[in-house]
Amino acid sequence: MTRSAFANAYVAVLSILALAALGYACAQVSLPSTEETAIVLVFIVLAVLAEVYATWVPAYNWEISSSIAICLASVFILGPLLAIIVVFVSSFLSELFLRWNSDGAETTTGFVPIAFNVSQLLITVSCAGLLLSLFERQTLQLKELVDFALAIAVFAVYFVLNLSFVIGIVSITERKPFFHSLMGSIRQFFMQYLVLCVSALLLTALYSISAWHILLALFPLILVHISFRGYVKLQTEARNTFERISQLLDARDHYTAVHSMEVAELAVKIGLEMGLGQREIEQIDIASRVHDIGKVAIPDAILLKRGRLFEEEWAKMREHPVISAELIAGIEIYSPVAKAVRHEHERWDGTGYPDGLKGEEIPLLARVIAAADIYNALTTDRPYRKAFNKDETIRMIDEMTEIELDPTVAAALLRVIDAMPVEQPGDLSKSPQSMEA
Repeated sequence: MTRSAFANAYVAVLSILALAALGYACAQVSLPSTEETAIVLVFIVLAVLAEVYATWVPAYNWEISSSIAICLASVFILGPLLAIIVVFVSSFLSELFLRWNSDGAETTTGFVPIAFNVSQLLITVSCAGLLLSLFERQTLQLKELVDFALAIAVFAVYFVLNLSFVIGIVSITERKPFFHSLMGSIRQFFMQYLVLCVSALLLTALYSISAWHILLALFPLILVHISFRGYVKLQTEARNTFERISQLLDARDHYTAVHSMEVAELAVKIGLEMGLGQREIEQIDIASRVHDIGKVAIPDAILLKRGRLFEEEWAKMREHPVISAELIAGIEIYSPVAKAVRHEHERWDGTGYPDGLKGEEIPLLARVIAAADIYNALTTDRPYRKAFNKDETIRMIDEMTEIELDPTVAAALLRVIDAMPVEQPGDLSKSPQSMEA
């Protein structure tokens, strides 16, 4: 069965379970009071707006929405049955708003994502509500300590299930390790989810005073949403700026700009082959795309020289990883990977630069990027030689293992190479210059 078939089967199962939960809720729910009806409508509108204006986190390929607070508040205030209906209506409307258009092809291709997003939310809320029912609670009053404990348990169920369903489809379609990805996402987004859970508790506590007091909680909820969007926007703009600077190298050295993107793609594949966590994979991608940004400080006479570099020219060239690390170190999104960028040209035997680190003294991310960097250098045409073919590249990487390359990383690289299609052989009559640059 193909990955696409597995994904469709996964979505189909979720959809069946979601329809069962929705059908049960519609059959069992009591006619809401006027006050409950007003709250249902308010929650639907707020949830739709929250989804439409959700915050996309590019570095983690993830979306955070304050609708999480509305979903939890619906369970706490309206009870599981009405909450299921609120989540279904709001999520379906928001999906239609975001995806629907007059193009039939787009509508068809968008059906599976819509089915998945709506279904996983319905099942998540249903399971969270089921926990309340098991304790014979239809709503939470937040008057006793046990109420808060139960609210935390409901939040935990919602948090883990929501992440698990999303990580599940990503694992199927992109062959990413489920457990590592789930643990990484839990660490990354726990605080954001927790803040939204506290917002749901605030809505619930205010409702115990009166339904209209709920409006008071909307202001901090909106503030949290706007603040997080502003934070992510700032980080995204910083990343885009540095990646654009790297791409500007294309005006000086076309090889460098293309090289950085290709190294990033290969380094990610190596990390996945090694079973690294999602957070490490994302850091590898981020670091790889700017690992050569320090070359903006290298004079054209050296960077674009077609022949071999003199020793003083090599000394200047070897400054670029230090410059790269210094340029990105002050930016929050890059600070965790600055060391990886600085040490990408270290060698396993300790003869690399700039600090002569040896073996596992070299950051793991740097070792992965270095392997992808060397492979790209070997398989790319240079002014002084043609690219090497697959067999010759494999032989040379074998020779570099435990000298330039971490043996574990090199083994993963070779497995990735082995899965690649065979390319046309290059001209092997010329020997490669040092891979240091």
